[in-house]
Amino acid sequence: MKNINSNSLVSALTAAVLAVMLTACGGSKPADPKEAKEAKEAPKAEGAKEADGLKLSAEEATRAGLKVETLAQQAFADTITVTATIRPNQDRIARVAPRIEGRIVQVMAGLGAQVKAGQPLAVLDSLAIGEAQAALLHAQSSQRVAQADFKRAESLIADEIIPQRDFLRAKADLEKSSAELRAAQDKLRLLGGSAKADGAANSTFPVMAPLAGTVIQKKATVGELGAPSDPLFTVADLSKVWIEANLTDDTLAKVKVGSAATVTVTAYPGERFAGRVTYIASLLDKDSRTIPARIEVENKDGRLKPEMFATATIETSGGTAGAKREVLSVPDAAILLLQGQPTIFVEEHGSYEARAIEPGDKLSGRTVVKSGVAAGDKVVTAGAYALKARLLKSQIGDAH
Repeated sequence: MKNINSNSLVSALTAAVLAVMLTACGGSKPADPKEAKEAKEAPKAEGAKEADGLKLSAEEATRAGLKVETLAQQAFADTITVTATIRPNQDRIARVAPRIEGRIVQVMAGLGAQVKAGQPLAVLDSLAIGEAQAALLHAQSSQRVAQADFKRAESLIADEIIPQRDFLRAKADLEKSSAELRAAQDKLRLLGGSAKADGAANSTFPVMAPLAGTVIQKKATVGELGAPSDPLFTVADLSKVWIEANLTDDTLAKVKVGSAATVTVTAYPGERFAGRVTYIASLLDKDSRTIPARIEVENKDGRLKPEMFATATIETSGGTAGAKREVLSVPDAAILLLQGQPTIFVEEHGSYEARAIEPGDKLSGRTVVKSGVAAGDKVVTAGAYALKARLLKSQIGDAH
């Protein structure tokens, strides 16, 4: 009985070992040579990832909107980029208020209107103007009477018909009336009124623009009172605007009055407005901990609006010759993030390779590249996001 059980155990172990050997060595069906050849010659998927990057045909590259730029050393001035706000030129702005209180009877200029110097903006009615007009008419009448008396006395004294004292009295009366007339005229003018050609008294007077420009603020409403303490209009000459930039402590020493600058705003992408630094404040703004600086920019077409946010790029060389440096740079649109790393795509023989870079300063729509590329490399400047999408898709496919 003992020998029988031992023989059975040995037989079972031998059968199990043989089954394992058969499975490892020849259990699967041999590969068909024809199928292996077909698999080797099968076309790769569109935008397939090769060991040296993404392969795209010319048609695929055109469809993706790819554009390539060959890198070369370019001369750029050292610059800093700061945030800024557009302000009206404070030397060419006027807040227009009446000299005396009056009720508004007519508004002649609207918000945004282009006005000329001396152009009436509104008409007000004032009791003080009416009284000044009446006083002027009385002074004019008195002066005419005194002048007629003097002329008569002058002719009579020539014929020695009247005594000398009567002539001198007539002359004194004329001088007095003439002085009263000048005083009445000056009072009316100082109040903001003017004499009427028809000689009639009028209590209305105009409020006029002191300079040519644009009405950027309007508070005048028919029927309301206008007072000297409350401007009815604000008129600004916007043909030249101020760009108020904020300099930090570490950039203050690099910027000088007279430095060239370029300004960009989101409203006009790709456009740059040239200007120059005209003022750097002497005091630090205690709230923002920055030093205000002013850049003056021409604005003949009026596209730059007050209170718009802007970005100012200021040359730290002060605009002097010979202060430029040779650098490699790429358009800002060429750089994207790939796994949190700034990356660009470089083209070589139809293959597009993602290459990590170290970006540097921003220079007027371009970014300096400190490392990762060299002169002569062909960098994708448009369509980089399409390549990124293809690359991520191929990586997901590899993972599965």
